[in-house]
Amino acid sequence: MVPLENYLFLSSILFTLGVIGVIVRRSVIVVILCIELMMSGANLAFVSYGYFLNSMDGQLIVFFVMAVAAAEAAIGLAIVVMIYRNRESTDLDEVNLLKF
Repeated sequence: MVPLENYLFLSSILFTLGVIGVIVRRSVIVVILCIELMMSGANLAFVSYGYFLNSMDGQLIVFFVMAVAAAEAAIGLAIVVMIYRNRESTDLDEVNLLKF
């Protein structure tokens, strides 16, 4: 059996890569993907703790987080499409306070 620390180490790596991607990248689509990567790291931690504590609470929280992530991805993609239609670019530096 794999120890809990290995799962938590992997989830922290996923979360850290997501944070670095949000800070470094300038494309809106890549930033949204990095936010999803951060949520995946948190979900892995929840499921790991739930498994090792013999509780279904972790899986229940992950279910709700995935529902929120799906809504966030749909709304975020709609906003990106509208920005691209108006500005012809998805670069975060060119989008200034969402003024059109």
